[in-house]
Amino acid sequence: MYLYHYGLRELPFTITPNTQFYYDLKSHHEAFEVVLTALKTGEGFIKITGEVGTGKTLLCRRLLNDIPDFFKTAYIPDSYLDPAELRLAIAQELDLETGQMTNQQQLARALQQRLLDINKNGQAVVILIDEAQALPEESLEALRLLSNLETERRKLVHIILLGQPELDERLSQKAFRQLRQRISFSHKLTAMNADETAEYIAHRMDVAGYQGTPIFDWKLVRRLHRCSRGVPRLINMLCHKMLLLAYGEGRHQLSTRDLKLAVNDTEDTELTRSVWLPVTVSVCVFFLAAAALSYWQMGGSL
Repeated sequence: MYLYHYGLRELPFTITPNTQFYYDLKSHHEAFEVVLTALKTGEGFIKITGEVGTGKTLLCRRLLNDIPDFFKTAYIPDSYLDPAELRLAIAQELDLETGQMTNQQQLARALQQRLLDINKNGQAVVILIDEAQALPEESLEALRLLSNLETERRKLVHIILLGQPELDERLSQKAFRQLRQRISFSHKLTAMNADETAEYIAHRMDVAGYQGTPIFDWKLVRRLHRCSRGVPRLINMLCHKMLLLAYGEGRHQLSTRDLKLAVNDTEDTELTRSVWLPVTVSVCVFFLAAAALSYWQMGGSL
């Protein structure tokens, strides 16, 4: 594609979560610290929420990579599971043989025993559930019951729920008040500000191998930030399309025109006054200059 044109080793702005490109944004750093603090203090439920595209899945993968070895992790990326499917998914993540189990009672007992065995080996279990806003009501209750398992000293399992703001709306219902009261630590991921956007873009270009002068100047980054509202996924999509446009015309430096075209081709982004105003001003100046010239050629009379 455009790798050779810009001197890159790999594409810097893919939308697939890749921990190699992880940038420790303030909001993500705080979320990571919240999770570690909660785990160290033995809390059962932890909740991380954020709008679409703010990096929940990438944070989840970083947690899987960087949680201390004291914890054994189970990752559930597909949360639209009924209680039976959820228990089975957790059991399989914990390396439990489930092929010979014929009913849910057997599975529940085996899962409890597996948690006890892991605890005897000096570990605790952390279950990370991505897209937790999609969990059926019965499955949320099954998680609450699973979190009841504990020894005299500590919990056998810690549960981290990562989801969109709809998760907060669901948990605010009366039916989930018991579960809501179990959540002792929570954090909300936020979008980036303009400075973070500039650092984020520079970081991804650097990781991808770029060594030239900056392609994204500060004014362009500020406009890009406004169009994307600082959402990482949208920033990635816009940057990728802008690089494609410049590459197609044999250019290395990006322009406001590239941004406008990328925004017009990207859902959930919007052109802001800061983007189209300079173009509008240029057009106005052109017509004013043309009118003045015509007026002068006519001898200054109407």
